[in-house]
Amino acid sequence: MPSLSDFENVRITGVKVNYYFVCKRKLWLFSHGLAFESSSEKVALGKLLHEVVYPSARKREVLIDNLIRIDVVSRRAVRETKLSSKMEEADRWQVYYYLFYLEQLGIKREGEIAYPKEKRVERVRLTDEIREKLIEVLEDIERVVSLPKPPEAEKRSYCRACAYYDFCFSED
Repeated sequence: MPSLSDFENVRITGVKVNYYFVCKRKLWLFSHGLAFESSSEKVALGKLLHEVVYPSARKREVLIDNLIRIDVVSRRAVRETKLSSKMEEADRWQVYYYLFYLEQLGIKREGEIAYPKEKRVERVRLTDEIREKLIEVLEDIERVVSLPKPPEAEKRSYCRACAYYDFCFSED
């Protein structure tokens, strides 16, 4: 059970936090080595976008503890860049997790999520309420990942754009 006292034992990536809010089946599949994103056009576009946004940033694609990879870290903020805000809640929780993780290391930052196509930046901050909810989320991520088989597929409006779509719905 993740808590502030045993946080060093938590080995959850920001991607897993994001997937938790998008689709628990995707989270499980990804966590068990079924990663279809390498052939995803959207993922390739996202990687290209990271290189274009914040061109003057010195610290891009920062890897911390060989676990979390933050698009940009500055003295004031951690910044993530996303193609669109369609998964805004998942994006927000991913950044909350980065802020929380850094906070456990003694580093305080604000968060920003850039949606360049929409010409919009959302600022996010940790609150006590978010910290408490995040602990619950981390616990549930560990529960989902430890399931003996993936959760059932639930068809949602955004499933067709997912790299896992054919795997989940090949009979449709």
